[in-house]
Amino acid sequence: VQLQASGGGLVQAGGSLRLSCRASGFMFRLNTMNWYRQAPGKQREMVATITSGSNTKYADFVKGRFTVSRDNVKNMLFLQMNSLEPEDTAVYLCHLNLSRNWWGRGTQVTVSS
Repeated sequence: VQLQASGGGLVQAGGSLRLSCRASGFMFRLNTMNWYRQAPGKQREMVATITSGSNTKYADFVKGRFTVSRDNVKNMLFLQMNSLEPEDTAVYLCHLNLSRNWWGRGTQVTVSS
């Protein structure tokens, strides 16, 4: 299993970013995928989940601002982040639970005030 997140960067508050996660080594279309984030000094927290059938679930702190999606042909996971806030600053990681937890290399998102 390989998960590689990209698309992070520095953005001003109120701005937008679109994160991508390239997945390989497993049957992507059959699995639930997750986005997590970890800010300095804080625990890793779930941001969004999307099932194989594209049902979604979001953490309360991102509802209405972030949208998770997937492309089962290209084995890609996405996170569209709008109305970003300084509190969204973190490393964002894609995650798969398949026999064990798989974590990709994260992508840094920094939101300036």
